[in-house]
Amino acid sequence: MWTPTPTSSTSRSPSALSRAWLHPLPAARCPLDCLPQLTPPHLLVVDVSRYVAHNAVAVDKYRPETCCIVGNYYSLRAEHEKAVLYFQRALKLDRNYLSAWTLMGHEYVELKNTGAAIHAYRQAVEISPRDYRAWYALGQTYEILQMPFYALFYYRKATALRPYDARMWSALAGCYRLLNRRAEAIRCYERAESNDDREGIALQELARLHHELANDAQAATCYARNLARRDAQQLEGADTIEALKYLAEHCKRAGKLEKAQPFCARLLDCGRPQDVEEAKAMLREIRSAMQTRSVAPRK
Repeated sequence: MWTPTPTSSTSRSPSALSRAWLHPLPAARCPLDCLPQLTPPHLLVVDVSRYVAHNAVAVDKYRPETCCIVGNYYSLRAEHEKAVLYFQRALKLDRNYLSAWTLMGHEYVELKNTGAAIHAYRQAVEISPRDYRAWYALGQTYEILQMPFYALFYYRKATALRPYDARMWSALAGCYRLLNRRAEAIRCYERAESNDDREGIALQELARLHHELANDAQAATCYARNLARRDAQQLEGADTIEALKYLAEHCKRAGKLEKAQPFCARLLDCGRPQDVEEAKAMLREIRSAMQTRSVAPRK
């Protein structure tokens, strides 16, 4: 009997993690209370997958579902060649097993074999033209190949099948942006935001697009909303600094000096050295302008 072996150094590439939500696994019950409570999240996922794979093999190792579970376990361990082998075994047992084609396509992308990945995804859409995962994955693969017109076609298919999914709209918007079609990109990001964009991509990109188009009021609104979202989630980083810098400049240009000050003050705490120096210079300008305004003779 095959028995998975544990690992303590499992990791996945960013591209793999970005597609993890696309992996359609069979439902399984697993007693999570038997796992260590302080296990790092990525190791916890591997432990759960190992447990499920072990039990699936014990029940019936000659089912395509079992092969896919084992393949997904190896995928989580970044052993992509072994993962492909088990997805191929699943397809020998059932040539029309949709999940195996899609999952195998993901592994070929990880192995940088885009030709084989495209073939696998095409097989999946032939089996089930209404499965958005394979259409979306085809869009991603052609985007990797820097073929945005092909990617656009497949993202449109995925969006038509899953119009309430913000991730589909964000992917489509990103493709339009690559093609410099900003108006379409804005409409797609707006659809993503209206469909509960949990990843927060849409607001930040909308702010940037409006900034590029000199739509200052819209850009400021989007930056402010995204900053509020990030603050609520206690997130820091480049997006937060970008929003703070834009809002400080926007308020300063609009003469709202009191509102600009808190943004500059925050930049002093979380910005890079260059950002800190820019914030200090802006604060000096703001204070000088406020003093000038306070001593100006009233008419």
